[in-house]
Amino acid sequence: MATVAEGLEPEAAATGDAAAAAAVGAGPGAAPLLAGKQLNLDLYPAGCQRLLHLCAQQPTQLLQVEFLRLSTHEDPGLLEAALARVPARLPRLRSLVLKGGQRRDMLGACLPGTLTTLPASLSGLGRLAHLDLSFNSLRTLPACVPHMRSLDALLLSHNRLSELPEALGALPALTFLTVTHNRLRALPATLGALSTLQRLDLSENLLDSLPAAIGGLSRLSELNLASNALQSVPASLARLRCLRLLVLHSNRLTSVPADLAGLPLLAQLDLRDNQLRAVPPELLDAPFVRLQGNPLGEAPAASPSPPGTPMDPEMPRLRLTSDAGSFPVTPWGCSVTLAHGVRLLFPAGATTAPVTIHYQLWLPQPGLVSLGPHDSLLSSVLELWPHGLTFRQDVSLWLLVVPPRTQLCREVVVRTRSDGSWSDLETFLEEEAPKRLWARCQVPHFSWFLVVLRPVSDACLVPPEGTLLCSSGHPGVKVTFPPGATQEPRHVSMQVLRMAGRELRALLGEPGAAVSPLLRLSQSGPTSFLRPVTVQLPLPPGLTGLDLDRSRLHLLHRAPPEATWDDITAAVALEVTHLYARFQVTHFSWSVPPPRPQPHPCVPSPWSLLLVSPPAPGHCSWSAPPSPWSLLLFSPPAPGHCSWSAPPAPSAPPPSAQPPAHPPPRYWLWYTTKARVGDLARKAWERLRLHRVNLIALQRRRDPEQVLLQCLPRNKVDATLQRLLERYRGPEPSDTVEVFEGEKFFAAFERGIEVDADRPDCVEGRICFVFYSHLKNVKEVYVTTALDREAQAVRGQVSFYRGSVPTEVPKEAARQRKGADALWMATLPLKLPANLLSVAGRLGPDWPTVALHLGLPYGELQRIRHDFRDDLDGQTRHMLFSWAERQAGQPGAAGLLVRALEQSDRRDVAEEVRAVLDLGHRKYQDSIRRTGLAPEDPPLPGPPASQALA
Repeated sequence: MATVAEGLEPEAAATGDAAAAAAVGAGPGAAPLLAGKQLNLDLYPAGCQRLLHLCAQQPTQLLQVEFLRLSTHEDPGLLEAALARVPARLPRLRSLVLKGGQRRDMLGACLPGTLTTLPASLSGLGRLAHLDLSFNSLRTLPACVPHMRSLDALLLSHNRLSELPEALGALPALTFLTVTHNRLRALPATLGALSTLQRLDLSENLLDSLPAAIGGLSRLSELNLASNALQSVPASLARLRCLRLLVLHSNRLTSVPADLAGLPLLAQLDLRDNQLRAVPPELLDAPFVRLQGNPLGEAPAASPSPPGTPMDPEMPRLRLTSDAGSFPVTPWGCSVTLAHGVRLLFPAGATTAPVTIHYQLWLPQPGLVSLGPHDSLLSSVLELWPHGLTFRQDVSLWLLVVPPRTQLCREVVVRTRSDGSWSDLETFLEEEAPKRLWARCQVPHFSWFLVVLRPVSDACLVPPEGTLLCSSGHPGVKVTFPPGATQEPRHVSMQVLRMAGRELRALLGEPGAAVSPLLRLSQSGPTSFLRPVTVQLPLPPGLTGLDLDRSRLHLLHRAPPEATWDDITAAVALEVTHLYARFQVTHFSWSVPPPRPQPHPCVPSPWSLLLVSPPAPGHCSWSAPPSPWSLLLFSPPAPGHCSWSAPPAPSAPPPSAQPPAHPPPRYWLWYTTKARVGDLARKAWERLRLHRVNLIALQRRRDPEQVLLQCLPRNKVDATLQRLLERYRGPEPSDTVEVFEGEKFFAAFERGIEVDADRPDCVEGRICFVFYSHLKNVKEVYVTTALDREAQAVRGQVSFYRGSVPTEVPKEAARQRKGADALWMATLPLKLPANLLSVAGRLGPDWPTVALHLGLPYGELQRIRHDFRDDLDGQTRHMLFSWAERQAGQPGAAGLLVRALEQSDRRDVAEEVRAVLDLGHRKYQDSIRRTGLAPEDPPLPGPPASQALA
């Protein structure tokens, strides 16, 4: 509706009278806005004009209104005039919502409303219990607010308040107060006089201290002080005997009172991301304390502070919680913390003039992610612009990454895009807790950034005097550059990839099989060397030069984009020692020599393979997997014909992920007694890149239409399910499926179930996934059905398929295919029950009225509105299922619901509930008795269900 409001033409105001007349049902076919006790004018243009017209007409229904919602994206004078009429025309008002935030700027950020104060006459609202002034432009609290003696909930989030008045402590009935995302630097001492306050949220402010009087909040159960500048908290917090939740994360705390451990009801104490180097023993061992992100046990550092904290204590520090936005940087520098743990440090002097930096955190997609065949993604994608922007001093960037399961012969690097190509930055890891790992780098420019796990890359600068390049993970792999090999210095790098012997033996079914590492070499500058360069590879485990048959030794080489493997054994002098194979080359790319008898046609892979196998007559021909590696092959004369069958070529990478102009060659050594190694070698190559995963589909217990879909590595399934099954339920995980890093697949809902809303990742009703082994790969969707759910549940399913979305979902027969190229992956059942879901779909904007008559407090209503800000159906479902869950096993639940519906002027839905219950009594008596509803419920108020059906 914000779009409608923004596009309102000037002449729309002239139609305000007609619109207001329609609000009271004056026009034929008009949708009545004034129905029951609610008046929702925030969803319509010219809401103030409508309210003024209603007040002038003085319909009798207006005197019964208890809930009023108005958008503050209105003319300030018109808004003030409309609010001045409220006390006299709406004397029974209990809830007043005056919120901005419905409109957004070009970057998608919420715009504040125009409200800067309230008319003094609003203090005459003697019944007002709920006041929401969020997302406005308030700099001071309106003077009328402290005079609202019946106020129970006060919401002031996302304003510009720098202080709260002393008179605020005069509100005797206040139980809920939130002032998040403001500019508060201090709190009034009278805050401690709010003896009825139960929930207080002061997060995202500039508080550096708290008054000792805060200990007077005797009934306080939740206190949120996150993302402030607190260096300590008063000992009087230990007097809050009703406190259950205390949130102090992202402050500057250096100490906390030990007496906090003695609070009898405290269930969670969040102290993450502070500067605590020591905590009292009572808190250190307490199970309810969270301490991640603190330098516990570390000595004070004289050099720069921990990640994300400014080097200069006077340097401005910004904390932004949205995934997209902007922030200013001045010549004095600043420290910025973004969502998902992203941190930036701009030192003083980095800019000569103020500049605005824009940022966006993107979900990983193939077009935004550049991965090699053996890389794994560890983070989301961060975009900073203006692109190409540079600074006078180095800017530090910290990206929070998922700790990899193993770092053996692998390293974590930050990858960035520059001049149309991707490159890796020098990266340092900083661990603040076992599960909190940051990748830190110096940002050379602004562009896209992500974190990947890659095979360790060893590099050196080769001078004219020569040098030696060794692999840090595999000491037996070496490249020797003699003096005079190059006239100008050139950069050379190597990567080595290892395959586990146990996995290889299981694949080949051969106890004695072995394989050596694969070697990848790359260089800058000319392709040829002036003098031969010596390459050394270790022989496969269990093989020595003493028992090696030299006649079966072959060296194969491939450098993309060529599609063939070249047998270059005759072009090199291959030397085999007791443990190593050495050969000399003058270039890393080759012209194919004349073929020898029975040659080995080259495989489309830039790796090479050294294969050793038993003697036998025959010949081998090769055609191998599409990969940037070459082969050093030791192969027997064997009867028959050995052939490599290549897997389907991968789809062309996006422009951002194209390979370099001069792809590097690779080398590989094998040892096996198998005669036919083609398919086995292909499978072994694939196994290096494959991940074994399980698929799950769970439904939320409180809201079965909310479905969680996730693709999990096999070793994470049990722990994830144990954590989720308190809130979700569903079938067992699917069978194990093998997928590649970055592979696309999608979920299709079938048998009457479909996706409930438009989503950018939904194509023709199918949810698209991209698998990244270290990320969560989880999506929550709402589903619906066109089938009748009045009498029985709908039993459907969700199926997972590989590849891009086809024009038609594969039929059942496709599910019988197995193997890596099978289109179908898994199918899991889903069930949409009847009962409350049909009621939830009918309530619409009346759900808060029903909730209040069901006994839900204002605070819970506000939490539901916040958690489901853009989803009216989600608000209704969550409210009903939360209430039903608390009523489980208690008699009279159905009667309470019917009475609440009738009191909310929704007799149509009340009669529908009666009809469902009557149907249940007649056709499903046994199942209803098992749930404890039918026998224990008292007679429902009003006419019997049979009359309602008539």
